[in-house]
Amino acid sequence: MKHEIVEKNVGLLSVLILVVISFGGLAEIVPLFFQKDTTQAVEGLEPLSPLELEGRDIYIREGCVGCHSQMIRPFRAETERYGHYSVAGEFVYDHPFLWGSKRTGPDLARVGGRYSDDWHRAHLYNPRDVVPESIMPAYPWLFENTLDGQSTERKMRALQSMGVPYTDEQIEGAGREVRGEQEITALVAYLQQLGTVIEGTR
Repeated sequence: MKHEIVEKNVGLLSVLILVVISFGGLAEIVPLFFQKDTTQAVEGLEPLSPLELEGRDIYIREGCVGCHSQMIRPFRAETERYGHYSVAGEFVYDHPFLWGSKRTGPDLARVGGRYSDDWHRAHLYNPRDVVPESIMPAYPWLFENTLDGQSTERKMRALQSMGVPYTDEQIEGAGREVRGEQEITALVAYLQQLGTVIEGTR
């Protein structure tokens, strides 16, 4: 009889559904905050260099995450194509995460070291030169634009405040280190380090 009262009262039913979903979500999510394999970096993981960090920001700016994911699920079809499945400890220094949810293009979680710098540069200048069937747009302006490094140190300080283990020595002069570099050089540097920390992914 009590369940009939709940079923006939839409407002009460909605509240109870929300309570059940909230408790279920908390039961699944909260324990992850206390598991080492989800909160600690995998062995060998280093923060991005200033050039790689600038490359990551270019990756975000150009909307690459809209067509490429950076997360390999632990299914045979994925691991056979892309390599070792993604591990939470690989991403503890990423703010924000760039896992993505769409694969108009292939997953890039293990792209680091698979192709040469020259291949990446040719691919980004005109994708059809190396992959004739590609629908990816060209990015010729990356070869013309250069980094000014004005905000590099501030970015690194912000990440340091969020737990990324940059030292003051690494941050000092980071802007000068990247100033004058082409944007394409930074983006390729970022791509070349993706997924290389897990043994056997290269």
